[in-house]
Amino acid sequence: MLFNQTMIDEFTLLAKFPRESKMQGIKLHSDAEPALLSAAQRLFNKGVIDSPDGGYLTELG
Repeated sequence: MLFNQTMIDEFTLLAKFPRESKMQGIKLHSDAEPALLSAAQRLFNKGVIDSPDGGYLTELG
């Protein structure tokens, strides 16, 4: 499977979530890189995170 830039952006964002606990999330600010903001929206739409600006990983995440 080849990874495209969209997938890489999503993986990059997922890698920013703390690994120690699912009780910790992330918050993307409005001045974050556009690629990360778009990745967050896509992951939210897929149900992987619970907020379009980061939040927490869902059971899918």
